[in-house]
Amino acid sequence: MEQIRLQKFLARAGIASRRAAEEMIRQGRVEVNGAIPEIGSRVDPARDEIRLDGKRVSLENQLVYVALNKPRNCITTARDPQGRSTVFDFLPRLDVRIFPVGRLDYDAEGLLLLTNDGELANRLLHPRYGISKIYEVKVKGIPDRGALQRLRSGIELEEGVTGPAGAGILRELPGAAWIRIELHQGWNRQIKRMCEVVGHPVLKLRRIAYGPVRLGKLRPGEFRLLERDEIRRIYRDAGLDEE
Repeated sequence: MEQIRLQKFLARAGIASRRAAEEMIRQGRVEVNGAIPEIGSRVDPARDEIRLDGKRVSLENQLVYVALNKPRNCITTARDPQGRSTVFDFLPRLDVRIFPVGRLDYDAEGLLLLTNDGELANRLLHPRYGISKIYEVKVKGIPDRGALQRLRSGIELEEGVTGPAGAGILRELPGAAWIRIELHQGWNRQIKRMCEVVGHPVLKLRRIAYGPVRLGKLRPGEFRLLERDEIRRIYRDAGLDEE
């Protein structure tokens, strides 16, 4: 494996962002082959021994990016003490350990990204980068223009006022409607709480896009590896170079 900057190695290993990794190096917490390195040092992950606070840090040789159509009634974790189905029940055994980027509620479905690229995952979840996430949401009742405008302009929740969002009706049903919501935040149960405030509780929710990645024709429980162009575009959206 070719040499990469030490702070980038630590970020890819999921330890911290590059900036935080640089601070760890300055503090002398990082060792390379038993020596304290300088900022900007380059390492070969396949040959060098890198330690943080005395603990060995390793980088998987192969970065993996998976898109899964998470079914309803399964949890976004590796194991569940209650014995419920998890998203990993729908994935094959891999030579590397991957983890979900964020989560979808137990009763929600749709696009879930999983990877072992710690740096990208941190960027996608960080509010600074405002990565777009698009949902199709079935709500009770039919939201009027005022309710949609409140969703778009901001709803007061415990954490504060939600940021600007996209919201529009996809189709109306007897006593319900499917609406499209685009968020650039990731607060816990955010869409459910927003819709509850405007008087239209969520009946069903599915995510159809995460940044440039689209759910497409994946059926619930199906997965695919991201294409090279998708990886390139999601790196760009997260403000990362792909060197």
